[in-house]
Amino acid sequence: MVFRKAAIIFACISGFAATPAMAGADMAALAKEGKGVMMKFGKTLKGELQAAVKAGGFGHAIDVCSVKAPEITEKISASEGWTVARSSHKLRNPHNAPDAFTAAVIKEFLSRQAGGEDPKGLVKTAIVEEDDKKIFRMVKAIPTGKLCLNCHGGAEVKPEVEALLKEHYPEDKARGFKIGEMRGVFTLKKVIE
Repeated sequence: MVFRKAAIIFACISGFAATPAMAGADMAALAKEGKGVMMKFGKTLKGELQAAVKAGGFGHAIDVCSVKAPEITEKISASEGWTVARSSHKLRNPHNAPDAFTAAVIKEFLSRQAGGEDPKGLVKTAIVEEDDKKIFRMVKAIPTGKLCLNCHGGAEVKPEVEALLKEHYPEDKARGFKIGEMRGVFTLKKVIE
């Protein structure tokens, strides 16, 4: 349904006579490409986090999030031709604040989660106009895994980790999550025209 609506929007704003099927194919191809970029980003970040935890505990994982994650984001964005980011309704890093599109999708996802939908399946795609350019947007929920609770949980967060979080992120709000809950989103953009 999301793909069909976005396909019709694409056909209307692109200025050529595309059928919904043609536009849908374009949306499907972009979504597939975006999913690949997202998976590459997620796998790279998760690998860095797991290596840091193994090498020195969750304090080192905080360093990965504060230093390595932005580097990984820039590297993948540059190599893949997409703008890759993370955001949340409970921010840890204020630099990850959502733009208007992402904020609206986060609100929608939270409502859908409250209605019983599993965050694992929450994905939204659209073609929007930004700064006189047509942009493909993709947002996917990040569910909270067991590993995440060590820095994003409640009572599970050890005092030494909590102290490091306060040091790195004095305005941290990314706490109190439970396994399976959406704790944030991956958000991608690609200029298509």
